[in-house]
Amino acid sequence: MTARTVAVSTSSFARVSRRPLELLEAAGFAVRLNPHGRRLEPAEARALLDGADGLIAGTERLDRDTLGAAVPPLSIVARVGAGVDNVDLAAAAELGIAVRSTPEAPAAAVAELALGGILAVLRHAAAADRALRAGRWEKPMGRLLAGKTVGIVGFGRAGRALARLLAPFGVRLLATDPRPDAAAAAGALGAEPVGLDELLAAADVVTLHAAAEPGAPPLLDRARLALLPAGAVVVNTARGGLVDEAALAELLRSGRLGGAYLDVFEREPYEGPLTGLDSVLLTPHIGSYAAECRLRMEVEAAEAVICHFAREDAA
Repeated sequence: MTARTVAVSTSSFARVSRRPLELLEAAGFAVRLNPHGRRLEPAEARALLDGADGLIAGTERLDRDTLGAAVPPLSIVARVGAGVDNVDLAAAAELGIAVRSTPEAPAAAVAELALGGILAVLRHAAAADRALRAGRWEKPMGRLLAGKTVGIVGFGRAGRALARLLAPFGVRLLATDPRPDAAAAAGALGAEPVGLDELLAAADVVTLHAAAEPGAPPLLDRARLALLPAGAVVVNTARGGLVDEAALAELLRSGRLGGAYLDVFEREPYEGPLTGLDSVLLTPHIGSYAAECRLRMEVEAAEAVICHFAREDAA
């Protein structure tokens, strides 16, 4: 194999195990890691790609300018994660760049985190923890998950994994997804397929597991958030930008909504008004940050790069 360079933009690559890095090095690749330890800005991504033949990508925006600026031309983007909505797929196709992802690995990790967030918000666990650490012995009255109506927006791998985790709680499950196979999958897992607005009007808890179109307005904008019943809980472990964060903060501050858990944000690191609300649980985009999940994703991304160039060399 001709010596090639693979850039790695995801900031935690090989942190759990050196195995993915060793796979690339054993296959003859030079590996260039993200030097910033965080999601890259566009200029930083372009600098990392300078001289790279392939990219193992995180969540940074890979637009036409970034993809097209790579010299030599980029041959493959292997995304560590399920979604590729951060990649300009039309530009990648025009430029002859293969795009791969690791869709199976994150589902269980994201579903478990979403469930944990739902339970923590319903029982005010984060607010109680903060009060105790501040020297206040307070006992906030929470609510049970059992018997609630939970709406799952996006019934792909993570949404289905969450539906399976929710089954023992005796909840009413609603699901919405535009894909034609989603209704059948929902029915098989005991969820009722409904439209988005119908789901929002009925859900005590709404949890997002949908993709986000770059530049699209929030799926849960001010008007749709207003459809939720009083005291409802909003959970987003999918993509930043799916929720109008300012409108959500207003509805939480007013007491109209009962709480929220967000792991993803329109702009990260997040520093907005939600940080000042006790009814909100916030985490720094850790949906896939379970060691088992992370290792599997990174190995799959490394293997995708290795196989891609092996096929290219054999052609």
